[in-house]
Amino acid sequence: MDIKKLYKLIREGDPGIATDSRSVKTGDVFFALKGDNFNGNAFASRALENGARLAVIDDPAYSGSGTILVGDVLLAMQELAAIHRRELGIPVIAITGTNGKTTTKELTALVLSQKYKVHSTKGNLNNHIGVPLTILSAGRDTELLLVEMGANHVGEIDALCRIADPDYGIITNIGKAHLEGFGSYEGVIKAKSELYSFLDKKGAAIIYNDNNSLLSELAASLSCSLIPYSRPSMDLALSSTMKEGSVEFDIHYGDSTIHVSTGLYGSHNLENILAAVSTGLVFDIDISVIARAIASYKPENNRSQLADTGKNLLLCDAYNANPGSMISALRSFIKAEEGRDKTIILGDMLELGQYSMDEHKKIVDFLSATANIRAYLVGTEFCRAAGQGSIKCFASTELLIKHLESNPIRNNFVLLKGSRGIALEKVFPLL
Repeated sequence: MDIKKLYKLIREGDPGIATDSRSVKTGDVFFALKGDNFNGNAFASRALENGARLAVIDDPAYSGSGTILVGDVLLAMQELAAIHRRELGIPVIAITGTNGKTTTKELTALVLSQKYKVHSTKGNLNNHIGVPLTILSAGRDTELLLVEMGANHVGEIDALCRIADPDYGIITNIGKAHLEGFGSYEGVIKAKSELYSFLDKKGAAIIYNDNNSLLSELAASLSCSLIPYSRPSMDLALSSTMKEGSVEFDIHYGDSTIHVSTGLYGSHNLENILAAVSTGLVFDIDISVIARAIASYKPENNRSQLADTGKNLLLCDAYNANPGSMISALRSFIKAEEGRDKTIILGDMLELGQYSMDEHKKIVDFLSATANIRAYLVGTEFCRAAGQGSIKCFASTELLIKHLESNPIRNNFVLLKGSRGIALEKVFPLL
């Protein structure tokens, strides 16, 4: 079927989009994606039974009433998303970066939603599947589309840009992550700056952190519209303090100063906040409205979540980790004023390839030079880097759990930080 005819067919009734037959709602269009360990085609009939209006498949063996056969479901979904983006005809904002892109996306979406009907990436569905899903899920009443973009290889951001065709772009920062896939830090820079290159060719706009020397250097070479965080329309600055574990700051904008208390932890979140504030001003949202939105934000999904468990004060930042985010979290945690003893639990930083040993050793050395804080390291990379030193190491989270069952932590301020694959959240019940 011609892709334009297919688009008209699937968009009838402004349907929801589903890729999991268990989460299908009545009237949805189901896309039968395939993976290494699953074949969505096999669930097309179940999706239709659960209320899907149509099921897009690419295996004729599963054809039947309600199915549409295409050559490749993922490719069709990407092409349909590109068409839908054009049909919506609304501003699209793309956000990428090594650290903070999901928090920045959520803060920015919250700010923009104070004035506009905003559709944004759910969670961190930011890859070659998540981006088209985000776009196709945008209803006809959407006024602004906010798309998070992630990558672990050169060329992926460019491919996502060709689907989403953004009008505005934000790179939160560029650091050492996914070095195994990118090959080097220079590879990370090349990959992340693909967003800037796309926007420059389009003659679109870049909203950038002018306090970041690398981003400022990359932006200076471009001819498209450049909007620094510090001056979306007049001078903007944040000044912060840490109070009882959470970030408090003053927004200085023109002649106005507004104090804001947040549910976020760590001074590194100021850059994420500043991106959201600046973007809100670009889209003509009043500074007082922006301040209230930022204050109302509640982090979730194990990202800078602060909780008093009754046993300890727990700061969980265990969704992801790389050298930049790890050291930022440690510095904020160590500086924070808190009346309890402090314990640090760190899990391996994954996908660092040939740089893994060096980067883990830097963290170990940092901890070794830090006085009066107990630390536990989890994972084979940290264990290799720590060697026979004084810091306790555990090859797996399960081994740490056994240790904590016999040696409980009580009345401490505890930081958990590690890559998702280490699953430090399994330790929660003991803390």
